[in-house]
Amino acid sequence: MLAETICSAASAAGLGIAAVTAYRKRFLAATRIAAYSLVPIGLVLTGVVEWVSGIAFKPSVWIGFGVLGLAWLLFMTTRAVERRSGTTRAERRAARAAERNEAVAPGASAPSLGAGNQARPAAAAAAAPKPKKKQEAAAPGDDFSDIEAILKKHGI
Repeated sequence: MLAETICSAASAAGLGIAAVTAYRKRFLAATRIAAYSLVPIGLVLTGVVEWVSGIAFKPSVWIGFGVLGLAWLLFMTTRAVERRSGTTRAERRAARAAERNEAVAPGASAPSLGAGNQARPAAAAAAAPKPKKKQEAAAPGDDFSDIEAILKKHGI
């Protein structure tokens, strides 16, 4: 009830200021002030003010906000711990895949040993990309091939 009275008084004051501004021949500014001053009374008439005041004074609502804050705090704490440990989801997934001891060819997109690949070995060989000439010329123990690839990627 008090909130509705305050909003009505604010709207009346705003319309008064708009009338004074219009009297001074500043019609565009007066129209803008009148539009702003009608917002509080519009909120009262639609029931938004009553709804907000009902939420603000209920203890159960504040307990709910507290529970949401606690959930957010726990979530952010786990994210911080995860970042400090240096392990990401992708790294954990790769570690789990390494534990399964699946043999993977260097250029393959799927494990080279497994039940699924025995059914169609010819199709898998045909789908494999052909190595480029520079990759064929590089020795298998060449430590600088990764660095060269990164430099070429950046145009250096």
